[in-house]
Amino acid sequence: MSVTKKDTTVLQNFINGVWVSSNSGQTLNVPNPATNELLTKVPVSTKEDVNQAVAAAKEAFNKWKKVPVPKRARILFKYHSLLTDSHEELARLIVQENGKAYKEAYGEVQRGIECVEFASGAPTLMMGETLSGIAEEIDSEMFRYPLGVVGGITPFNFPMMVPLWMFPLAIACGNTFVLKPSERTPILANRLAELFSEAGAPPGVLNVVHGAHDVVNGLLDHEDIAAISFVGSQPVAKYVYERAASKGKRVQALSGAKNHHIVMPDADMDKAVQHIISSTFGSAGQRCMACSAVVVVGDNEPFVKTLIKKADELIIGNGMDDEVLLTPVIRKEHRDKVLGYIEKGIAEGADLIRDGRREMSDHTEGNFLGATIFDHVTSEMTIAKEEIFAPVLSLLRASDLDEGLEFIRKSRYGNGATIYTNNAKAIRQFREEADAGMLGINVGVPATMAFFPFSGWKDSFYGDLHVNGKDGLNFYTRKKMITSRFEA
Repeated sequence: MSVTKKDTTVLQNFINGVWVSSNSGQTLNVPNPATNELLTKVPVSTKEDVNQAVAAAKEAFNKWKKVPVPKRARILFKYHSLLTDSHEELARLIVQENGKAYKEAYGEVQRGIECVEFASGAPTLMMGETLSGIAEEIDSEMFRYPLGVVGGITPFNFPMMVPLWMFPLAIACGNTFVLKPSERTPILANRLAELFSEAGAPPGVLNVVHGAHDVVNGLLDHEDIAAISFVGSQPVAKYVYERAASKGKRVQALSGAKNHHIVMPDADMDKAVQHIISSTFGSAGQRCMACSAVVVVGDNEPFVKTLIKKADELIIGNGMDDEVLLTPVIRKEHRDKVLGYIEKGIAEGADLIRDGRREMSDHTEGNFLGATIFDHVTSEMTIAKEEIFAPVLSLLRASDLDEGLEFIRKSRYGNGATIYTNNAKAIRQFREEADAGMLGINVGVPATMAFFPFSGWKDSFYGDLHVNGKDGLNFYTRKKMITSRFEA
């Protein structure tokens, strides 16, 4: 089914297979972060809009849950093909509304497509288990079933990958879905829905409702929503988890991060700097797996000097420029908040060895901030404890690996951590003792592929079952156990 949007000045919701204007008369501007040019307006939808979407999804679920799993998979195969054919278009949309560099956006599209590839294996993933003869003349079987209507709330920083973490697998398992994308990056969400409909998804199987607090609360409170998947900041993740769980819903809430990279004395310094620069300043640091704190082990001034030199060489600008790595943050208001963190770092005694504020005067048209690096940061400082979500890096000093690991243990977050070394003993100690769920060995962004769970720890995750992999499958399904006696 082909869908055409009727109104390009104000985005519409996608409910029951058609584009529908919100019941609200309120809208928010959606600017290009690199130019602040107005791209479109997004509706601030109401709980009434949510109710309409959930009702459509509930009605669709009655039929969709009975669709044979191979047929569901064929729709996903078609969706995979359409996404692949639209790879460049989707990457450009990400650059336009998110601001990240085209190469980063192109890679994000690929990671999203890989999620659809994983979900397309539904016939194998949905298989149950059997055991004959659990007792005399008694067999036992396990079957997987969908939950019902699932809600997804996604952030601005990965407008393609994160939604595709959610709805393809949920729908492959037989659920129907209501997506609330970030109001800062709503354009791509509508394109994803349009292509999914074109792939053959029946009306109501995937619905998109734009908005803010009322839409979020409408999903969290709705009695017909069986589960909530969320990715966003720590305070909101905690709120989502507690509110939805109190209503008896299944919840996975991915939260903030403060990812530490430990640089050992034996590391290949040039490669370590290359990985850290890309991890810290790519996507303007707006990634939950970005490097935001480097633990320098031992007296390693050459590493610090090389890091500053490479940061000085970064090209800042619009993400469509092939040479650009450092792109704008999402909004001016966020940049203002980051500037406050920089001032706080200075006030608390950190050594500002590279001040990214100096580039702001050369890039006044967008929400730009240059690479900012603090040295001699201690674990008690605000910039060491809180997620800044910007191109701001803290350097902490450690005498040995034990002290470096202690910095990770003290952090409230546990999304990811990396070590740069070729020492097997250090690698094993890091693997066993680093208090985070996703670890890298000489890898700048140790994010997992779609067939493994995205496994944050501590305050980086609220819930029991993570997104992706077998955890994702278990989150979106429930099990029935059948015990049978066959009497002669």
